Amino acid sequence: MSVGLLVLRLVIGGLFAGHGAQKLFGWFGGHGLRQTGGFFEALRFRPGLPFAFLAGLSELGGGLLFAAGLLTPLAAMVLIGVMTTAIAAVHGTNGIWNSNGGIEFPLVLGAAAFAVAAVGPGRYSLDRAFGTYWHGISWALGAAALGILGGLGSIVLARSLPAGVQQKLRAVA
Repeated sequence: MSVGLLVLRLVIGGLFAGHGAQKLFGWFGGHGLRQTGGFFEALRFRPGLPFAFLAGLSELGGGLLFAAGLLTPLAAMVLIGVMTTAIAAVHGTNGIWNSNGGIEFPLVLGAAAFAVAAVGPGRYSLDRAFGTYWHGISWALGAAALGILGGLGSIVLARSLPAGVQQKLRAVA
């Protein structure tokens, strides 16, 4: 079971980290921060650049933590939050199937993060090496609840910032 969890964590965490690097640095065929910020603006995340930075940082950091099996419930919470935002802001209106741009893929990734938080990262993890046994259904439910609230909260925040605050954030970015 531990080898299976290791493979799951490495693949999912690595893909999240890569996706974050696409947003932040334009690596792996990504568009980089400025273009991703423009995309976020089109999704009504205003201003787009700071929200694109936070999304990229969440994916990169959460993915690396998840792959390493370090602070697993925190990593799961971050990844569930990012996937909640993706489902609500991008994929939700396209139905379930990925072939139509639907919620299938982000839902599977969020469910995998939840499952690992519930069963634990396995023997081959930094949590195990450091003796951090934060896993179980309570940890997974907490990660899911906070991730979902954070993901939905980011949409509400991004779409309700007053124009003056948006201008100040643009000036800083």
